[in-house]
Amino acid sequence: MKPKSKVLIIAGSDSSGGAGIQADIKTVTSLGSYAMTAVTAVTAQNTTGVNSIVSIIPKEIYKQIVFTCKDIKPDAIKIGMLHSPSVIKAVISALKKIKVSKIVLDPVMVAKGGTKLINDKAIDILKKNLMKRTFLITPNIPEAEVLTNMKINNSKEMIKAAHILLKLGAKNVLIKGGHLKSKGMQDILVNNETIKIFKNKKFLTKNTHGTGCTLSSAIATFLSCGKLLNKSCELGIKYVNEAIGSNLNIGKGHGPINHLSSISIKKKYR
Repeated sequence: MKPKSKVLIIAGSDSSGGAGIQADIKTVTSLGSYAMTAVTAVTAQNTTGVNSIVSIIPKEIYKQIVFTCKDIKPDAIKIGMLHSPSVIKAVISALKKIKVSKIVLDPVMVAKGGTKLINDKAIDILKKNLMKRTFLITPNIPEAEVLTNMKINNSKEMIKAAHILLKLGAKNVLIKGGHLKSKGMQDILVNNETIKIFKNKKFLTKNTHGTGCTLSSAIATFLSCGKLLNKSCELGIKYVNEAIGSNLNIGKGHGPINHLSSISIKKKYR
């Protein structure tokens, strides 16, 4: 099997492998595409929480992006953890240089265990300068609340928040509904032309570490293969749901999802 497309991942490293750039690489690879990376930070973490965060120098992040893309042009880009204003500015400068249109931004703000992964000034720059340069933004409900300064308690408020983000410059917004206290799962895609609600079964499990990273990378992968936005979101959500439903039980805290759920190995290796 040869890779169907190329995806650049700009994100932080998760030493436990369940989220961050490790989850992104697993997702892109298991969906049949080629993953490249620009690491923005190195974290020491496991399923119970984050122990430490070490930032990568912004100019090195810029160089990772530009030098990689000079040789291998990505068909899509996924952006994850950007923890400081200088890092976001470096990423914006690099994006101007490489000119890729299919960019998915997952505005990572808080780790599953509760550790804050971005400061307030960085959030402001993300809203004012980065969001408008992306094709799709994929916040969960707590992230959407921070970005819009409003509380979200139901699907109507999810749609209202999405429209606020569109007014701030976002082209397309997918708000993930996993944090709502509801029996079913609703993820809502909103742009200036349409509203699409994806309804799915909600799994009662603590093993959901890395779902946001995985979803945004899955959507970026499907976009990179030429699929339209609605279909890319639908397939990305399906991949994540299958990975959650597999119900791995690794670690003592919020365990990872199963990125291998889409793979069937037919060859025998000896």
